[in-house]
Order: sequence, then C-alpha cells, then structure tokens
Amino acid sequence: TVTVELGRSKMLINDLLQLGQGSVIELTKLVGDPLEVLVNNKLVARGEVVVVNEKFGVRLTDIVTPMERVKSLATT
Repeated sequence: TVTVELGRSKMLINDLLQLGQGSVIELTKLVGDPLEVLVNNKLVARGEVVVVNEKFGVRLTDIVTPMERVKSLATT
C-alpha cells in the first residue's frame, strides 16, 4: 500500500462529532512542507503536491536511501 500523508490533527471527540460538510480540519504541516510517501507504513520518499489532469499527485523530491530503507525494515 502506498500512502501519502498530508498532515495530522488531534481533536476532542466532541469536536469530531461537530464536524459537518464544509468543516475545515487544521493539519500539522505547513503549505510547502514536504509530504511523506510511505509504502506499507515505511518512509520511502518525500514529495510535493501537484495537480495532474485535475487530480492530485505527488512529485517526488527526495528518495530515502537503500540503507535508510533497510534500517526502517529492521525496526519492525
């Protein structure tokens, strides 16, 4: 599974229950911050949001080295 994380947010359950159409959830990442590209929950690259044919995409800006990938596999 390939996952691209835009950011995270912590919310109280009461606030979560108040969400509706048009609600905005503030995320931890700033505009322009690199996004993390994960494969099976392991970091493999970083990138930036792009639009391709009216769909979102990710342009990879940094690939994790093979040694870093092996290290992340060892920590499971």
